[in-house]
Amino acid sequence: MDRTDGFGVYLDRTLKKVQGTFLRAFSENDIDLTIEQWVILQRVHLLGKDASQAEISKSNFRNRATTSRVIRGLCKKGFLKKSRFRDDQKRFKLVMTPTGENLMARALPIIKDIRKMSTESISEAEFEVFLKVLDQIWENFDRYDAQH
Repeated sequence: MDRTDGFGVYLDRTLKKVQGTFLRAFSENDIDLTIEQWVILQRVHLLGKDASQAEISKSNFRNRATTSRVIRGLCKKGFLKKSRFRDDQKRFKLVMTPTGENLMARALPIIKDIRKMSTESISEAEFEVFLKVLDQIWENFDRYDAQH
C-alpha cells in the first residue's frame, strides 16, 4: 500500500471537524460569524491600525474577490469599517468597529479554549513536527502546481 493512500481523507476529515467545532461554538455563544469571517476579523484585530484589504487578501489564502465579499459582509454586520489610508488613497483601510471589538472580546477566549483543547496530549515537539509536515506538504503541492 502506498503511504499516501487516503491522506487527503484524513486532512479533509480533520478540517471538517475543526470547522464544525468552531461553528458550533460560535452558534452556542451567539457569535454571528462564518469561519472565513472569523479569519479576516482576527487578522484585522492583529494588524490593528495598519490593516489593509490588500494585506488581508495576501495573508488569508483566498482570492481578492472572495476576500472583498467577506469584508463587505463584515461591514454590513457592523463589525468592520472600510475607508482609505490618508497617505495612500489606493489602499482600503479596515478598522474594527466597537461592535466588532466587542465580538472579538467575546470570541477570542472561546477560540483560545478550543485551540488549547485541540493540542492536549500532543507534546511541543510533536506539534512542531506537525506544523513542519503541513508546511512541507504545502510546499510540495505548490511546486507541483508550478510545474503543471
